[in-house]
Amino acid sequence: MIRRTEHLCSELTFGDIMTVKKAIIPCAGFGTRFLPATKVVPKELFPIVDTPALLYIVEEAAKSGIEEVFIIISPQKESIKDLFASNEALNKQLESVGKQYELELANKNYGVKISFGVQEKMNGNGMALMVAKDFVAGEPFAVLFGDDVMYTGDGRPVTKQLIDAYEKTGGKTIVGCQCPPEEIARRCGVMIVGESLDSKTTEVRGIIEKPKAELPSKLVSLGRYVLTSDIFDALLKAPVKNGETYLTDAISILAEKPKNVYAYEFDAKRYDIGNKLGFLEAAIEFSLRRDELREGLKDYLKSIDLD
Repeated sequence: MIRRTEHLCSELTFGDIMTVKKAIIPCAGFGTRFLPATKVVPKELFPIVDTPALLYIVEEAAKSGIEEVFIIISPQKESIKDLFASNEALNKQLESVGKQYELELANKNYGVKISFGVQEKMNGNGMALMVAKDFVAGEPFAVLFGDDVMYTGDGRPVTKQLIDAYEKTGGKTIVGCQCPPEEIARRCGVMIVGESLDSKTTEVRGIIEKPKAELPSKLVSLGRYVLTSDIFDALLKAPVKNGETYLTDAISILAEKPKNVYAYEFDAKRYDIGNKLGFLEAAIEFSLRRDELREGLKDYLKSIDLD
């Protein structure tokens, strides 16, 4: 269910810092790597087994203690709203044939208030966040990019790991990172690092987006952040490159102040569903985790004999 809410600053605090209760999920990109399918279906709605990828991300936010989620879409992605709206014709059909389980599944409450904003112009992921400035209302917030699905099993969700790091550092900006192979690192933002706070947390002194030269470190930004509201001023100061403003450039501006930004190396299996191989890996591995699918799929994979 979509509920419109007034966005007032939370009075909840952790020590002397505000708690993170809001999250933004940017979903406005064109998804050109999945054309022609993305002409009609947003890639965030592609099913991983039977669940749209976006719902895995919303569930991660909810399990991390997030109470309000703001989803940023483009004018071409209005269908994303339908995922969270009631489908009366479907409900009546399911009720008429006594499919109670399916009815509950179609109307599942994910435990968060969901609202939407539209990025009218494709001018970068940094400007996408500007759409949510009023929603943030001066509070810290998480960002979960719609291309990245994280699997942690019974462990802490990635967003919760970053929120814990935010609290441990006294309310500093946190960039979710891992140390992927170099070929992946060169497609992402790579940290320029300072001193380590602990084995998982390292000061960030800058970020190089898609580096061409030697990598400044092994820590790579992979689609999860906890940000403070000063990011919006930094976004207005960030350089515009080929008509786009990047979030990582704004974070680099914040990192000019010592001990203001930290990288946290999170524990999770990350699936980049923005590319075909990552999406297929997610579909296969999530299927193998399902009891009713595991053995049949394993047998099928073993039987494949392509010419």
